[in-house]
Amino acid sequence: MSSIFDSLGMDPGIIIILLLILTIVLAVNVFSSKMRISRLERKYKVFMKGSDAQSLEKVFVRKFAQIDRLYEAKEDHEHDINLIKHHLETMFSKYGVEKYDAFDDVGGKLSFALALLDQDNSGVILNAVHSRDNCFLYLKEIVKGESYVMLSQEELEALRKAVNFGLENIEKDE
Repeated sequence: MSSIFDSLGMDPGIIIILLLILTIVLAVNVFSSKMRISRLERKYKVFMKGSDAQSLEKVFVRKFAQIDRLYEAKEDHEHDINLIKHHLETMFSKYGVEKYDAFDDVGGKLSFALALLDQDNSGVILNAVHSRDNCFLYLKEIVKGESYVMLSQEELEALRKAVNFGLENIEKDE
């Protein structure tokens, strides 16, 4: 072996010292890695044990059960919302009122025409005609903003107000 070092022109003592230094550096590196791994193992065990001595698996199972319950509640809420949307389409959401005096001898504008419409401008017009002796109530059907029966001037005004219900506020905002 000595002849190999002689042919390379190197002193075997220097190579042994370099190998000894390299071995020490590697041993320190292995010891440091071992210490880091043992610290990580301790942290992992604490993490897996949980804060109140429950296993993390039980916590996950509980959370997944909560997620399942929330998903079922979401499905119920979606069904309820769709039902409400359906009801809103047919519900009277617009109105218009026109008060007037039906007869010259009766004041105070006790007669009125009330238009109740849904989103498609379909619904009814109620016309209450008040006199000194009686009060008469008439109902007329409205389909898509129009009536098949002739409307009085007051009923037309109530219908116009109902069809344009909410548009005044939109125009003011713009």
